[in-house]
Amino acid sequence: MAFNWSTFWTRAFTALIFVAVMMFGLLYSKWSLFLLISVIHFGCWWEYCRLVEKKQNPSIHPYAKLGWSLLGYHFFIWLAAGDLRLLAYSVKDSFSLPFLVAGCILTVWGVFKTKSVNSGIVVWCIGGLAYISLALGLLINIADTVDLYRDQGAVKIPGSHVVLFIIGSVWVNDTMAYLAGSAIGKTPLSKISPKKTWEGTISGIILSAALTWLLYSLIFLKGIFWAVAPAGIIISAIAAISGTFGDLFESKLKRMAGVKDSGHIMPGHGGFLDRFDSVLFAAPAVWLFIRIFLLK
Repeated sequence: MAFNWSTFWTRAFTALIFVAVMMFGLLYSKWSLFLLISVIHFGCWWEYCRLVEKKQNPSIHPYAKLGWSLLGYHFFIWLAAGDLRLLAYSVKDSFSLPFLVAGCILTVWGVFKTKSVNSGIVVWCIGGLAYISLALGLLINIADTVDLYRDQGAVKIPGSHVVLFIIGSVWVNDTMAYLAGSAIGKTPLSKISPKKTWEGTISGIILSAALTWLLYSLIFLKGIFWAVAPAGIIISAIAAISGTFGDLFESKLKRMAGVKDSGHIMPGHGGFLDRFDSVLFAAPAVWLFIRIFLLK
């Protein structure tokens, strides 16, 4: 696969802007993290409904689209809001139920507007609750696990940094897999995504596991603490491997819908789903690993 410098520089420039926005949202405060992932949640839902429409042929009424995304947001808040408060009110306890009620009303209203129920669309949208809302909710849920690793009290990694680490791992994996695949890729990985190669995929996973922890250690920890390095490397590897499956899953969705990109928010990167498809699979996988092996 020949290396395309024009595509590379377009992706690199827009990625730098996007990374700056993401870094601010992820690290500034709990509220900035919550609001950032909330925007991503609704963006992914809108694009997902468009893909489902194209696959199933019947259109989904805009009320139903908004209804499904609000239903998902109810579960998202339940997992992600934690101890967030708006004035004197708990976001989780006070606002999740209204989103559930509004989602149900709008979904039913949209069905009555179209005067038909497509069982295929209903099944796909129910699946979207897990694919998008559950996954992003678990991603922020990880941020509530503060001081995840300790090296005799010397190293404390906030949960928000773990979220950053997961996203960074899948992005490094995507970039390294693209570069390695362009340089040495020969064996196609899957018919779902013909441009992906085994050489690029394996290289991306290995380089992501090594480079992400190294970069995080040098930037945030100001040194490499070998006692906690294995956990960081394993998390990065899990994120990279599961993220690859997430990328293939979204590629399958786009192929069934007959589109190249899920959206056009970023030149060279496509839409919300194109950018976060890997994260949607990586977040639940890392969440399970942390809950089973790292939390006491």
